[in-house]
Amino acid sequence: VVDADGRSIPFKALYGERKAIVVFVRNFLCYTCKEYVEDLAKVPEAFLQEANVRLIVIGQSSYHHIKPFCSLTGYTHEMYVDPQREIYKTLGMKRGEGNHISVRSPHVKSNTLLGSIRSMWRAMTGPAFDFQGDPAQQGGALILGPGNEVHFLHLDKNRLDHVPINTVLQLAGVKTVNFTNKPQIIDI
Repeated sequence: VVDADGRSIPFKALYGERKAIVVFVRNFLCYTCKEYVEDLAKVPEAFLQEANVRLIVIGQSSYHHIKPFCSLTGYTHEMYVDPQREIYKTLGMKRGEGNHISVRSPHVKSNTLLGSIRSMWRAMTGPAFDFQGDPAQQGGALILGPGNEVHFLHLDKNRLDHVPINTVLQLAGVKTVNFTNKPQIIDI
């Protein structure tokens, strides 16, 4: 993988020493990925440190797109890219859209039309007009490490098939997060 400064890092180094939640996104222009990563940004660093878990997002574009995407989403945890999609292929991540009906990400707020329009607008007004990766590539989520241990693997069937973030946090031993904007009522 490649970091935001263009340095190559072996994928195994991301989870060799400690457990890591690794989320592969479709591409940085995808509205569903943007909204999912905006919710990943809400996971407090303190929750991750307490559980000794890394939170990592991997995209499949040039490393030049990492900093603008982090800025756009408010994401401050680790982010890398796999520009040739080697890890995507090795893990068997799908290309193309699968079943649309059976899955719906709880983290996607936009409808398909509005989200697609926003994605196209970002592509057209961005500094480098490109699609920042293969638009047909699907993502997924894993919990790996330390070492070669695979605790969890979810390969997205389509752009809305993200595993709920709290499910992944819980499986990794990390405290869960309230993603709703609704005020909580505490019974006393």
